[in-house]
Amino acid sequence: MAGIRRLLPGLALLILVGAVGEAVGAITPLNPLVVAIALGLVVANVADVPQTFRPGIATQKLWLEVGIVLMGARIALDSVLSAGLPLLLSVLGIVAFTIGVAEVLSRRLFGLQRRLGSLLAAGASICGVSAVVATAGTVRADEEQIAYATSAILLFDALTLFAYPVAGQLLDLSGQVFGIWAGLSMFSTGPVTAAGFAYSETAGQWATLTKLTRNVLLGAVVLAYSVVYTGTDEETVESDSDATDTDGTDSDGTLRRLWQGFPKFVLGFVSVMLLASSGALTGAEIDALTRAYHYLFLAAFAGLGLDIEVEGLRRTGVGPVALLFVTLVIVSVVSLVGVQSLF
Repeated sequence: MAGIRRLLPGLALLILVGAVGEAVGAITPLNPLVVAIALGLVVANVADVPQTFRPGIATQKLWLEVGIVLMGARIALDSVLSAGLPLLLSVLGIVAFTIGVAEVLSRRLFGLQRRLGSLLAAGASICGVSAVVATAGTVRADEEQIAYATSAILLFDALTLFAYPVAGQLLDLSGQVFGIWAGLSMFSTGPVTAAGFAYSETAGQWATLTKLTRNVLLGAVVLAYSVVYTGTDEETVESDSDATDTDGTDSDGTLRRLWQGFPKFVLGFVSVMLLASSGALTGAEIDALTRAYHYLFLAAFAGLGLDIEVEGLRRTGVGPVALLFVTLVIVSVVSLVGVQSLF
């Protein structure tokens, strides 16, 4: 009960901000999910939100994941299967391309430390901060490198969240093309989902589906970095004495890291999608699940806005930001050309 009471203030704030976003969206042309994000951002950076609200606000990731699971009821399996191979090849190609671009640029152009470059490459290619954290132990990154990479990723999460829908409108992209493009090139799951639904319902579904496919590759990327960094001597990798420890290179440790890095909610999403596609759910039940994930997204996106602290983003180092900017531009252009030719 004490743990639940700790969450109540923040949960109440998420519900309040989400409810205001829904109300504003009902009387204006504005998307309520975008309004919830914007309101959360304003509250976080104008008002002094007490620390007692933080535990409840931190649950926003849970509501996002549960919402994504329920969204599986709205995804048509035949549409997924028709795009299956091109979508999978696009994800595999862009993930590999992003890692390669970021790794090369980090050392050849920006002169970043090798481990910092690897953290940024993992974050840009898979799932943002989650990938940074999952990869940190494998590459033996220290706390400062993790902080730099995390701050830079969060900065671009905030910027692309608003910039991508504007770019999509200027380019007059269809919902499917925009969704897949955002899912391939943006960094973190929350902003990808938010940007997609800000564009259209169809874009939101395709953005989330594409992003989940990328997220599944996190374990493989962590394993690849584990192999690359295994046996690296101290002259090649900077000052290992200050770095965090790894779980070891034994097979049990590798399997454990793979499972820990795997986004388990993807299994729930696929299960609900298959259940709905089998005809086991009635139209009324699917409508109820649709309303449920909409309200969960309102709370999650309110928390997403509340987590954006402008003052903290100002302290991000120039090198990581420059690397991510150049990488994002290159990957965005390449992925958009590819998506328009395939879909």
